[in-house]
Amino acid sequence: MDDQLTIGELASRTGVATSALRYWEEIGLLPAPARVSGHRRYPPSAIRLVGVVLLLRDVGFTLREVTTFIGPRSPAGDGRRELYQRKLTELDQRIAQAQVARTAIAHGLACPHEDIFECSNFAGGVAAFLAGASLEEAHDQIHAS
Repeated sequence: MDDQLTIGELASRTGVATSALRYWEEIGLLPAPARVSGHRRYPPSAIRLVGVVLLLRDVGFTLREVTTFIGPRSPAGDGRRELYQRKLTELDQRIAQAQVARTAIAHGLACPHEDIFECSNFAGGVAAFLAGASLEEAHDQIHAS
């Protein structure tokens, strides 16, 4: 059992706090480890599993969604493809929103007014936004005039 890792060693090797590892164990992301004198002992493969959780989390999956990837696969389908598709759609929406926000910020930088509140384009955009237009629609309305 010398190759087994304590929770501190697993935390050190993965950069994940011991409290997070305990929580991940509680919600089923990490299998319950063996115990030696009451202390957790993880197999070396736990390092890879923690890496998978970190990678999936960093690409945008919630911990609940990560359990879909780590859990056992059922013959009737496990929903992984649907989850990928939903996440891809969500990311596309976030990217589009970020691109609109970037355009708005770039326009703010290019605005000749020292005080943004003196800019008629900005005031028009705020009015359109308050009237229910999306940021993109408000931007389009300002520049259509």
